[in-house]
Amino acid sequence: MARLPELEGWIEASGLPAGVRGGTATRRFDGVSEAPFGRANYGAHCGDAADAVARNRVLLRELLGLAAEPLWLRQVHGVEVDEIDAGTNSSGASSALQEQDGAGPVADACIVRGSGLAAVVLTADCLPILLAVDGSNEVAAIHAGWRGLAAGVVEATLARLHAAPGAIHAWLGPAIGQGAFEVGPEVRAAFVGADPGAACCFRPGRDDRWHADLAGLARRRLHSRGITRISGGDRCTVDDAAQFHSFRRDGARSGRMATLVWRES
Repeated sequence: MARLPELEGWIEASGLPAGVRGGTATRRFDGVSEAPFGRANYGAHCGDAADAVARNRVLLRELLGLAAEPLWLRQVHGVEVDEIDAGTNSSGASSALQEQDGAGPVADACIVRGSGLAAVVLTADCLPILLAVDGSNEVAAIHAGWRGLAAGVVEATLARLHAAPGAIHAWLGPAIGQGAFEVGPEVRAAFVGADPGAACCFRPGRDDRWHADLAGLARRRLHSRGITRISGGDRCTVDDAAQFHSFRRDGARSGRMATLVWRES
């Protein structure tokens, strides 16, 4: 198998512990989708052909050398966390279209304990967050749009990890950047009401609008729980149409990228 950083369309996560791999498969990863989805779309609800999505997911598993099918979540911008023991997981052999078939768990974060099974989330502007623990078999993937982030999906995931904060590494994947993320006053109020210091993550836009720093807000949430080893968060999905899917830029016909993390066998 090729070293993962050499795969076209793969962004390798930095700062993870030895033995843990992770990153984001973008629209340039090897796949069979057609316009407007680039080469690779992993979302089964975007208007792409179902057989193309299924084939893309198979190629993803093959090229990354994954031992089992990731457990695809049904994401709802909430705070539910699915937990899987890789040694007993029965979902690894299930359909690559679990999300479309309604078989996947309803959750916006996934914790995997053990090796060979990847935690995965889908995004197209929302922030994917990967977590890995020193000296432990735990890894996690979080889907953090502003709603889930404000509701506490990061805190809910950290509460389920059996680890001290100092042992946790976090990587922030590609997401909408502050310059492109214009939001209403209710979004700012949702964060600043709970954390007045979060005001630093908003700058004025037009009229009553604000530009929100989604990655910055996530860093504050992680720091508040004692997580200091944080990398990534510097790639804007809206600005790079060749590399990234973006709902804000492309609307309902936007595809979805897959961000995964796993402990190698």
